[in-house]
Amino acid sequence: MDHPLILTVCAFLMMMIGLTWCGYRLYYRPGRFLKQLGTPVITDERGRFGAGEEGEGAPSGLVTFLQNLGGKLPTSEQDSTTFKNLLIQAGFRSEHSLSVFYGIRCIGALVMFALCLMMSSSMPSANPMMNVVVILFGCAVGWVLPKMLLEKRAKKRQETLRLSLPDALDLLVVSVEAGLGLDMAMQHVARELQVTHPQLSEELLLVTLEMRAGKRRADALRNLAERTGEAELRKLVAILVQSDRFGTSMGESLRTHSDFMRNRRRQEAEERAAKVGVKLVFPIFFFILPSMLIVAAGPGLLQIFKDLFPMMRQIH
Repeated sequence: MDHPLILTVCAFLMMMIGLTWCGYRLYYRPGRFLKQLGTPVITDERGRFGAGEEGEGAPSGLVTFLQNLGGKLPTSEQDSTTFKNLLIQAGFRSEHSLSVFYGIRCIGALVMFALCLMMSSSMPSANPMMNVVVILFGCAVGWVLPKMLLEKRAKKRQETLRLSLPDALDLLVVSVEAGLGLDMAMQHVARELQVTHPQLSEELLLVTLEMRAGKRRADALRNLAERTGEAELRKLVAILVQSDRFGTSMGESLRTHSDFMRNRRRQEAEERAAKVGVKLVFPIFFFILPSMLIVAAGPGLLQIFKDLFPMMRQIH
């Protein structure tokens, strides 16, 4: 009985070792080398710059339907400008992104309207005004929810850009002090950060493309600040524009700003650490303290009740 079991275990171990070795040689090792090398240099038409997750590509039938639906909605110029800037800050740069966004809002309102109608059929019909209020509230939620999600995505992208800015500043300082001009330094930094920080790399590449197209450096940098909406990038753009205008040392200005960002990040970390004690008061009071009281005083209280109730019955 032991020999067939031993042979089965040995065969299973040999098969597992062989499959692991084949998987390592065929998939894991080449993938690790490609990851170290970065993205491919020669790409096809679909892999060109800007055709990633946020690129345009070929529109699907759903996108075309949303685009046509959103294009028929009446909108004001002020709202269109606001939402267009918000879409650009979130990473959607297509010319049809605004109409698609309005189409999504319209579909959201219609879906919530249908759900509220289904819910109102199960609600008591004694108060019809309540059903109307529920339907209006659901439509408002379906109309406002896409905007809230878009603002959340824009804030998340701005936070990603803010966290990746120190690495870009360090590389930019090294490149400028090594003798490169600002245009070539930005292009070099964008190429180096293409794998680690793709969002910031894409924004810097857009700046270099605008300058190659003939736009002034100051205008291209201001467009960078407007596209991202990030306060730290606005400060960096202001420093670069002033240094370019007055002819001051670009490397010294960037190094000073990099030190300022490090000090500010340290101060923000100290401020958050100082707020931890205040934020822990309510969790401790409502969750931890009752548990500690139950564990510490629970057995004593149970013993007191066990001895006290019989004594009270004897007194009566």
